[in-house]
Amino acid sequence: MQIEVCSYSLNSCLAAQRAGASRIELCGGLAEGGTTPSAGLIQLVRQQVTIPFYVMIRPRGGDFFYSETEFAVMKADIQLAKALGADGLVFGLLKPDGSVDEERTRQLIDLAAPLPVTFHRAFDMTRAPLEALEAVVRAGAVRILTSGQQQTAERGLPVLRQLSEAAAGRIEIMAGAGVNEQNAQLLIDTGVDALHLSGSQKEDSGMVFRQPSVSMASSLPGEYENVEANEAKIRAVVRFAA
Repeated sequence: MQIEVCSYSLNSCLAAQRAGASRIELCGGLAEGGTTPSAGLIQLVRQQVTIPFYVMIRPRGGDFFYSETEFAVMKADIQLAKALGADGLVFGLLKPDGSVDEERTRQLIDLAAPLPVTFHRAFDMTRAPLEALEAVVRAGAVRILTSGQQQTAERGLPVLRQLSEAAAGRIEIMAGAGVNEQNAQLLIDTGVDALHLSGSQKEDSGMVFRQPSVSMASSLPGEYENVEANEAKIRAVVRFAA
């Protein structure tokens, strides 16, 4: 059982590695649910992390229907992530009707080659999970990250089980969203191939002076707190994969 940790910083990547994670999903934009990380972060992770890491390719937060200019940015980010030494890539594209944009997904997967691609939780925003599964298989991704089309993977247990059966070894199913020590075994029992978690905790900012009149944070976490991976939380899930 593979354990993937979603990380937004070099510190979190190193914590995930120490905790025994199998793989890292490297992201920027925590408040937006994950966007493309900076070139500098990718470069330093390549230099200091030895476990495989996949780079998120997502030009903005929000929905997964992208304009032509956004699609061009995704292509450029794929090429940059490859050049900086990523082990794999993570992205997902949808059409306005809620189906997988199979054609453009395939174009990006072809561009990513020979690196493997995970189709991320854009999958959970599709209109029909089994239809979406077949589209992602045809497009050539090696893995789908999904919560079973529910807010948390624990709520999505029935769909995760259905997807695992329908995948029939043609593509990996990775359960993510709210994965922890308490529900890891329940998720494993659905037949999924991997678990995905952040294992995060909030840490207070090191700032001593705190400007009371101005805030740069539009959403949680606030500007005087950080979110980093917690090794103990990750280890607690990793032990189920042993």
